[in-house]
Amino acid sequence: MKFYTAYTKILPMLLFISFTFFTVNANAQKVFSCNHTYEADVKVFVAKHDYEADLLVYKVSYSYEAGQNDGKWFFVKYSYEAEKIIYFVDHKYEADLVIYFVDHSYQAGWRENEKKYLMY
Repeated sequence: MKFYTAYTKILPMLLFISFTFFTVNANAQKVFSCNHTYEADVKVFVAKHDYEADLLVYKVSYSYEAGQNDGKWFFVKYSYEAEKIIYFVDHKYEADLVIYFVDHSYQAGWRENEKKYLMY
């Protein structure tokens, strides 16, 4: 009986903490890749080398891992879930933003701050 009483007191607290954790992280950098230029907020070109990029991007596996305009992107399935809708262009001169995909999260970030406003 004591276990049941303790459990009923702890459960609401755990639910509150879980809800708070996921709500705080709901503002992650969520990105959707569209199929047409006219649907996009930002046109993006993927560079072959990191030194060519404005932004070094790390693709995270879960939305709660994503950052706040720091290069940690979570790709969503539907456009209505995204903070930014991007279109990948074939040529650098067509792009608003040049990115390079990195292998580790600590490598992500802006190389050039002048285009940072594009992802806000």
